[in-house]
Amino acid sequence: MCRNIKPLFNFDPPATDQEVHDAALQFVRKLSGTTKPSKRNEAAFDRAVSSIAACAHELLDSLETSHPPRDRDEEAAKARARTVARFT
Repeated sequence: MCRNIKPLFNFDPPATDQEVHDAALQFVRKLSGTTKPSKRNEAAFDRAVSSIAACAHELLDSLETSHPPRDRDEEAAKARARTVARFT
């Protein structure tokens, strides 16, 4: 799994359209093996990003949980602590 794709479910406030789009873009980049498609493949690349973002929205909207929403700032602090521990 790509490290740049972050979990987006069960946060308060919920994931934004931009966050979902960014995750979809990263996924398509990983699958295609390129960060920027050629002009010839640009339309297919953009369609894939849009399609995956729509599917991701559908998934996030349909998931259910009994756990309370996670706090974004708290999760970011945990990630920073893991980074510090990994690189020290």
